[in-house]
Amino acid sequence: MTEVLDLAKQLIAEPSVTPATGPVFDAMETMLAQLGFAVTRFTRGEGEAGSPEAPVENLFAIRSGPEGSKHFAFAGHLDVVPPGSGWASEPFEPAQRGELLYGRGAVDMKGSIACMVDAVAKVPADAGTISFIITGDEEGPALHGTRALIDFMREHGHQPDLCLVGEPTSVNRLGDMMKIGRRGSVNIWLEVDGTQGHVAYPHLADNPIPKLVAMLAELDALVLDEGTDWFQPSNLEITDLEVGNMAHNVIPAKAEARISIRFNDRHSGASLSEKVGAIAEKHGGIAKPIISGEPFLTPPGEFSDIIAAAVKAETGIDPEPSTSGGTSDARFLRAMCPVIEFGLCNATMHKRDEAVAVADLSTLSRIYARIARDCLAT
Repeated sequence: MTEVLDLAKQLIAEPSVTPATGPVFDAMETMLAQLGFAVTRFTRGEGEAGSPEAPVENLFAIRSGPEGSKHFAFAGHLDVVPPGSGWASEPFEPAQRGELLYGRGAVDMKGSIACMVDAVAKVPADAGTISFIITGDEEGPALHGTRALIDFMREHGHQPDLCLVGEPTSVNRLGDMMKIGRRGSVNIWLEVDGTQGHVAYPHLADNPIPKLVAMLAELDALVLDEGTDWFQPSNLEITDLEVGNMAHNVIPAKAEARISIRFNDRHSGASLSEKVGAIAEKHGGIAKPIISGEPFLTPPGEFSDIIAAAVKAETGIDPEPSTSGGTSDARFLRAMCPVIEFGLCNATMHKRDEAVAVADLSTLSRIYARIARDCLAT
């Protein structure tokens, strides 16, 4: 347990608020180089700090097995969300109190990455090829992170056969859930232009607010679907509404809103954008969509069976295959190979005093080692 605990502490100790660069990748590179991995680091993005185009550091590491052997990949991110205030101890000074290790990233997901590194030390090099796909931009815009790594892997012929993402998927205890898919995500900005004027002379103006309200009412009433065998129903939520009118006696010139749609595999980002765009146009407005990711599903089969067997062997429980929750970088990786997410308990992720059970680190390392060995042997 000491070794995986030390690895987790090393990673947590390096501040890495998204987008992560520098020292945390130095620590990761050192860990993997000692295990015989060839490590490549690169940065993509040329914008100013704080912009979606800001530079992002990425790491790809590979330990090649015998020619023709299977290629199994671990994937994850070293960036974390801002810690906020009010922690019982410093968020980037790992603190062990009782049975818990505290620190930003303890579960999301530096703890899981530490378990991956510890796990591969237990897998013989001749078992097959193992790689690490690690980004510094999962918690941010995700423009120059995993997508850039996929470009790199394709360019250099490093396509894995299977990929495991170490997101914290467990709910009540380690091993009770794995993610075999995720819903897609699209955010759409809505705008309605009007003509500014005095409220006492409405015939000389054109109020955009009633048009936007009618548009939002129609959108809010939509029933997109009833769900599928593996996915919950798609849902549309109104997430912002803005007019910005500081005067009580002025009809505003513009009204704006934003919606977010999480959707299952009965839809695509493009089809939903087209549907919303038609409704916006009907009410005199326009829609500007940004598709964050498409839905994906890795149907239950050999890969999920391997993970379930490894979890059962180490914890005695059967993980539930699920597609619930938000998005992850698996939405990009699924274009390369079958991908499933499995990791630590998610109760404290993104929260103050984020913490992982020390015993779970040791158990997860053993689970990951079993999964890697069994996937390479298929």
